[in-house]
Amino acid sequence: DDLVPPPLRIALPFDIRSSDTDDDERQLQINISKRATIQMWTRLAIAALLLCPSSAFAPSGYRAGSQNYFLGESGPFSRNVCRVQMAADFYSTLGVERGADEKAIKSAYRRMAKKYHPDANPGNDTTEQFQAVNRAYEVLSDPELKTRYDRFGESGVGTSAASDASGGNPFGGGGYSQQVDISDIFDTFFGGGGGGGFGGPGGRPGGRGRTRGPITGDDLRFDLEIDFKTAVFGGEEKVRIRHLETCNTCGGDGVKPGSSVTTCGTCNGMGVTMQVTRTPLGNFQTQQTCPDCRGTGQKVGEYCGTCSGQGTVSKTKQIKVTIPPGVEDGNKLRVRGEGDAGPNGGPAGDLYIFLKVKKDEKFRREGPEVYSDADVSYVDAILGASIKVPVVDGDVTIKVPPGTQPGQVMRLKGNGAPRLGNPSQRGDHYVTINIGIPTSISKEEEELVTKLRDLKEKKGSGKGFFG
Repeated sequence: DDLVPPPLRIALPFDIRSSDTDDDERQLQINISKRATIQMWTRLAIAALLLCPSSAFAPSGYRAGSQNYFLGESGPFSRNVCRVQMAADFYSTLGVERGADEKAIKSAYRRMAKKYHPDANPGNDTTEQFQAVNRAYEVLSDPELKTRYDRFGESGVGTSAASDASGGNPFGGGGYSQQVDISDIFDTFFGGGGGGGFGGPGGRPGGRGRTRGPITGDDLRFDLEIDFKTAVFGGEEKVRIRHLETCNTCGGDGVKPGSSVTTCGTCNGMGVTMQVTRTPLGNFQTQQTCPDCRGTGQKVGEYCGTCSGQGTVSKTKQIKVTIPPGVEDGNKLRVRGEGDAGPNGGPAGDLYIFLKVKKDEKFRREGPEVYSDADVSYVDAILGASIKVPVVDGDVTIKVPPGTQPGQVMRLKGNGAPRLGNPSQRGDHYVTINIGIPTSISKEEEELVTKLRDLKEKKGSGKGFFG
């Protein structure tokens, strides 16, 4: 019993104590048994964590927080593909059945948009639901996008995980859908497909043909500096980017038109080569990418000369970006489909525009509220006056009341910046009054001020001009 630690005790395929080998050979066999046992249990533990991150044996349709793990009809290993659904599908978002016609989709969109519009829900943050409704309608109202969505899900309409990670961003989407192939997990950690990574005596190595389906391309980032007025009232900006586009010659598959494509004879179309190692516990298999077909499982007669077999070409492009009113420094805009084209003819990723707002000499801003300063003379502060002050869309006249104190703030309602997402509503403009005290005055002014001081002393006030 002391040969194998209790947590790792198993029935060995031979009796170590009764072996006729010498002491060195016996010790070697013990070390091999221990190492193989530890490796096996470690791999099993990793597999359980990867396949079912919230529950080792989650039932079908198990829901953990905002994630659904669809693991088959009868348990986590009943299907080869584990589908992780991060958001409701677009049909459910609009509350219509699959196959709904254009009229039903449009009617449902109007109803849901009215229900979740932020203006209709004061005090409740429904921005995320409203964005989800808009995104769903954007896809389902377009016949081409709808067809691609019905076939491939969100991955077929250019929504990637990076794009949707923006969550509550006003210009991002909400949620994403992604398929996790369990066999790929076994390939990475156990050197084989889901059906044979722990082949015992007489077991066959697991494996399957590698598919080359379309994959969504990468998202790109572009930093754009805009002036203060553009950030407040919006506008259009031109940006020049360099990204990958699908090759027009080969259509994205990297194969020269008319060239033959055959199954790789080295890996028999699996894309990987297998190596089986015998151990006292059975056969363990490892795999590596096939060197002849580079993991595609296919042998190409001749690759496309335009893209050198990559399926994409690098191009420079100028695009117009619409800046909505009310953006601030650090906001980001998403331009759908202007990222890199996906491999194998997959849809392009998105372009993210990160905004940097230049500082203005006159104004400061915090959200929709705008702040500025106004200088008045000490005489106007005492007697009161009407002065013009600049605001973001021109000049307005304000009345400075008599006895205005230094640092006093005056509010100009509705003269601030538009609110992001609702440009019809504007914030307020706050003016801080700075009173200018002259450093030198004329003799006549000095006499008048002296008389004013004497007058206040006679009244017993003892306070200054602004007290």
